[in-house]
Amino acid sequence: YASKNMSETFIQMLKDGGVNFRFFEPLFKGNNFYFGRRLHHKLTVVDSAIALTGGINIGNHYNDFPGHPAWLDFALYAEGAIAKELCVLCCKTWKGFKPGTNVTPCKNSYQIINEPELALVRMRRNDWVNSKNQISKSYIEMMTKANSHISILCSYFLPGIIIRKTIRKAIERGVKVKVIVAGKSDLVIAKNAERFMYDWLLRNGVELFEYQHNILHGKIAVCDGKWLTIGSYNINDISAYASVELNLDVNNITIATEAENMLDAIIEKDCIQISKEQHANSKNILRQFFRWCSYLLFRAAFLLFTFYFRQRR
Repeated sequence: YASKNMSETFIQMLKDGGVNFRFFEPLFKGNNFYFGRRLHHKLTVVDSAIALTGGINIGNHYNDFPGHPAWLDFALYAEGAIAKELCVLCCKTWKGFKPGTNVTPCKNSYQIINEPELALVRMRRNDWVNSKNQISKSYIEMMTKANSHISILCSYFLPGIIIRKTIRKAIERGVKVKVIVAGKSDLVIAKNAERFMYDWLLRNGVELFEYQHNILHGKIAVCDGKWLTIGSYNINDISAYASVELNLDVNNITIATEAENMLDAIIEKDCIQISKEQHANSKNILRQFFRWCSYLLFRAAFLLFTFYFRQRR
């Protein structure tokens, strides 16, 4: 969706430079419309040995310029077997997940380039049309198995019924849940829809923080300082059902603790906490009505995106 306005001149320049270029195909398209799944991966793989994946797109929003700080986002750098697995995913995506795509140019062997920080890593995907629901399951597993605390940073945080239920049950078990959301947003309606959910979040004991420095675009969660999930997946039904998403789950105390400390530093330096009192003072009848309408509009969009889809068997 977001790349359809790329100029033909720029695309031809890539091709003339030897770059193989292709748009991801939706389920339905015509000359005047484009409807279907959204490829939301942000993934680079080099020589089946190095991989970089997260929420970061290639664009000027992600670079610091004078007076325009970069959007807040993250990616995970990995080497080893997971890089080959991600290379295979790239090849299959390029070929459209068609039969016979198991043959890829990805190497059978790999070389660790840097001194490794060994960690258990698993690739997780959401692609509802192809019966993939792994990232959603990772978040449910995180909420269900957490012992003490969970920290979540999410750019468009609109959890559905199942995730809300698991959050509530986790808090009832004594798990401390922190959520960092955008204070500023590139989608004003999405931010208002999100603020409509603040009542539920605060009523159920979620510690809520708004990032103030610039646009928040990251997607990362850490559980108990032991394992984390990071990638392209937002906690909402578009990521769950309408987009093709990619995350990596990492089971490593050192890396998880570093990520957790990073999120705590962001809270301390660049966030304001949203309390029940502060949120109550920010509301009036007209503003809350607009937030409610925004929420309903987004729920309608979720239904529109998923209504025509049929899972492939």
